[in-house]
Amino acid sequence: MSRPNILFMIADDHRRDAIGAMGDPTVQTPTMDKLAEDGTVFNNAYIMGGMSGAVCVPSRACVHTGVNIFGTSMTREPGTGGLGTLRPELATLAGTFRDAGYDTFATGKWHNDKTSFHKGFSHGANIFFGGMSNHLKVPIQQYDPTGEYANNRRVIGDGFSTDLFSDAAIEFLDNHDGGNPFFLYLSFTSPHDPRMAPAPYDAMYPPEEIPVPPNFMPMHSFDNGEMRIRDENLAPFPRTPEIVQQHISDYYAMITHQDAHMARVLEALERSGQAENTIVVYTADHGLGVGQHGLLGKQNLYDHSVCVPCFLRGPGVPAGQRIDSLVYSYDLFPTLCDLTEIAIPNTVESSSLAPLIAGEKTPVRNSVYSAYRHIQRMVRAGDWKLIRYPEAGQTQLFNVEEDPWETRNLADDPQFAAIRRSLNHELHGWMQQIDDPIKDLPALQ
Repeated sequence: MSRPNILFMIADDHRRDAIGAMGDPTVQTPTMDKLAEDGTVFNNAYIMGGMSGAVCVPSRACVHTGVNIFGTSMTREPGTGGLGTLRPELATLAGTFRDAGYDTFATGKWHNDKTSFHKGFSHGANIFFGGMSNHLKVPIQQYDPTGEYANNRRVIGDGFSTDLFSDAAIEFLDNHDGGNPFFLYLSFTSPHDPRMAPAPYDAMYPPEEIPVPPNFMPMHSFDNGEMRIRDENLAPFPRTPEIVQQHISDYYAMITHQDAHMARVLEALERSGQAENTIVVYTADHGLGVGQHGLLGKQNLYDHSVCVPCFLRGPGVPAGQRIDSLVYSYDLFPTLCDLTEIAIPNTVESSSLAPLIAGEKTPVRNSVYSAYRHIQRMVRAGDWKLIRYPEAGQTQLFNVEEDPWETRNLADDPQFAAIRRSLNHELHGWMQQIDDPIKDLPALQ
């Protein structure tokens, strides 16, 4: 049998727990639930954050390169034009598989530079270069063998974004000749706003029946430095339970609609005869507040925004396995290399999760970290999580095992002072290690 194929599906704004299999009793996700049942789930998969409000840009860059948020792009500074441009000396996930003889195909959102896209993919269709759009008016391009992807080649896709991208993936699966293994990258723009799921999904979740999150707040408890960004202005202040219920209703409708199209793609994979020899991945670029902590967006470091789904299914991946170890979504790069016996490029700094998948108990790391612009930093180690807000002069400390909704700030409790100091020391060490732009800020010493 040839090397396993890869079907890599990534969503936009899908938080970790907005899935039935991850404990949400309301949202309907039968396809994702079946993926979880048939494969391995990482319960604590984090992203590393970002240096601009468009967190999807650096998060996807990390996935594509296996490099931290401060090392993956040509610049660290928002507004300079290079924040989404991957450093050309870095190997990319798709490029690594292309170099190994895979047919690499992409459809959907690509929020990084066109040069790195061309470097990675040998085929593609219905490609969206950008961040967001009206889901019924997506400016798409077809594969350009020159790699230029000039703007005058763009057309408005005929259909809903999720349909367009799923259709392209299905057509590829239906027509792939099987001569080479394939790496299929399916990148949804759902459930990102505008949350405008088509019928009948738009009526599936009556807002008045949606549970209000336990960590609902009319306003965030303090100014976190990003209270009036676009995402937060999608609803008036203060938030009300009714407003939050409507936003969650629309969010769930988008997720369930996407889930149905994921089922279509997996059915095409079955038709192709390649399902048994294909590693299926599902993840997201980040999560979303959707009313938790008084927040709607992802410009924060609570778990609802920095934790993402991370499912794998296929050859070499045990079914029904749940892993609690702390991991990053960018660990998927070396993991897929290991599972397909492809050499991990020496530019990759993330850690393969293959040992965890194989049942080894030793974690690949003891801590995970995230950053948002220059105004928020986070570390989690074990059950404890520290968030620092240097400009606001605020610190939060949560025991996320006992308090998964992050509602009880223990930072000023004397009995936890040693834990706070230890986590702060770890955070500062990480900032030094990756050359964080604010590593020497006194408030973080």
